[in-house]
Amino acid sequence: MYSMPELSPRRAAILAFIRDRVAGHGRPPSLAEIAAACGLASRGAARKHVLALAEAGLVELAAGQARGVRPAGMRARADLLRLPLLGRVAAGAPIGADAGLADTLTLDARLFSAVPDYLLRVQGDSMIEEGILDGDLVGVKRTPEARDGQVVVARLDGELTIKRLERGRHALRLLPRNPAYAPIEVAPGQDFAVEGVFCGLVRRG
Repeated sequence: MYSMPELSPRRAAILAFIRDRVAGHGRPPSLAEIAAACGLASRGAARKHVLALAEAGLVELAAGQARGVRPAGMRARADLLRLPLLGRVAAGAPIGADAGLADTLTLDARLFSAVPDYLLRVQGDSMIEEGILDGDLVGVKRTPEARDGQVVVARLDGELTIKRLERGRHALRLLPRNPAYAPIEVAPGQDFAVEGVFCGLVRRG
């Protein structure tokens, strides 16, 4: 009868976390997520424990993948997301948003860095250096908060645009990623809100 190698409490917790993430989320955790969840100081510390679990035959590693660890013999399944497509967002001058439901798509969760709440269709070419092209469907995680440098969907004077957020000491700017477009300065008191953060895209042929 097979017996599991004896594990320290820390490694047992790491193995349980990996199993739970694959079973519940459909994909393995990253080293950074393992470190954060299991109280480790760094990704390097997480990697040492994961390598030890692999040597014990308890996990399998896929070379060259950021999420390349999974419990031995356990297949990672591709989570499918059903996401509403809610109109358009401008990669150019801001445009009014169609709030109506245009479609519902079923997509692989692995397309996105975080689970999006909805999709918007891009109109314009101001974000081409970010790899966001006219006609792309962008996944948006709904949140009113965003860090400096994040690509956001913002509402400006009632209209939507997708740009990189720059938080200066005294001002906000929305930066295009195409030299043909000028940054948008957000004036004090102007109607402005972050609607969500960009977390991936779908390009349909």
